[in-house]
Amino acid sequence: MSQKKICFVGLDNYPVLNPEKGDEYFGGESVQQTLLAKAFRDTGYDVSMVVKDHGQAQGEVLDSIKVWKTFKEHEGLPVFRFVYPKMTSILTALKKADGDIYYQSCAGVTTGFVAWFCQKYHRKFIFRVASDSDCIPGQQLIKLWRDRKLFEYGLRRADVIAAQGKNQVELLHKHYGLKSVFVNMAVELPEENNHEQNIDILWVNNIRDCKRPFMVLQLAEMLPEYRLVVVGGAVKGYEALYNKVKDKSRQLNNIEFMGAIPYHQVNQYFSRTKLFLNTSDIEGFPNSFLQAWIRGVPVVSFFDPDGLIASRQLGAAPTDIDAMANDLKRLLSDDTTRQDIAEQAQKYVLENYSPINVARHYESLLTA
Repeated sequence: MSQKKICFVGLDNYPVLNPEKGDEYFGGESVQQTLLAKAFRDTGYDVSMVVKDHGQAQGEVLDSIKVWKTFKEHEGLPVFRFVYPKMTSILTALKKADGDIYYQSCAGVTTGFVAWFCQKYHRKFIFRVASDSDCIPGQQLIKLWRDRKLFEYGLRRADVIAAQGKNQVELLHKHYGLKSVFVNMAVELPEENNHEQNIDILWVNNIRDCKRPFMVLQLAEMLPEYRLVVVGGAVKGYEALYNKVKDKSRQLNNIEFMGAIPYHQVNQYFSRTKLFLNTSDIEGFPNSFLQAWIRGVPVVSFFDPDGLIASRQLGAAPTDIDAMANDLKRLLSDDTTRQDIAEQAQKYVLENYSPINVARHYESLLTA
């Protein structure tokens, strides 16, 4: 029996897969794809990945994963670059990968490309929802009408649509009439934690409007007795916002603004913090929650995926900034409660988010 082949299509994955490029942009789905790619590799699959061109060799092998590159950022002429080199290089890379299964996440034009390829060559296609906004027409983080329509074309042709929670399952059914399946995220197990918890509150996110970074600064002013650390890089189109947040942070004595930090280095900050803070107004299921919980760190967040924080008592889910400040202060002043949450969080995550178990769930969906 020949070895099954799966290809992960994540154009921003390379900085996660290759630590030497770790200071370049990536998002949470790049982390998920890389964790799953390694899990499928460990279960016996031939694994490949389609990424942007960072100057690497075509067909490079990293951690037993073959990497097919597409186009360089900003390569090509405006207007024409959509077709060449973007579409042409993606389709060429998909062909080179020659997978039995193609896995792609995040709403975008790439969803349409992968779906078209899989239909033409009779391959299986898994689309992974990355945010609640992916499920609501017009709210996807897609600027052009053309690209939104190509995304919806691809969404409707996926063999499996994997949602991050029950809310996304309901949203997809309500807005698109599509069936999806709730599949847990994967978490990377930490090395032994010998770090001193010398950070009171940690915020980690790419800096863009929907993450509401100025709320972190407001909370710092409301809680001057506590030390906050802000980790996050600039996102294309939000460079001015990044600079404003950086400049304002440096005016506050209790905030340390770190800027972008590679994925392979950011985990030490989770190990050193007492609380993890999220201020986003919309999310999917943030990797950062799992990075915190697996290290026994409570999460304080407006966004509570499927009510998990409240129902499992994994931190606090306030509804406004005053309540958030109070929750942060309450948890920081109560070591016993934080320790109870730590034990509960670690146990829950270990039982439900193992990368191997998540990979096997996907495999079962394709063979059902």
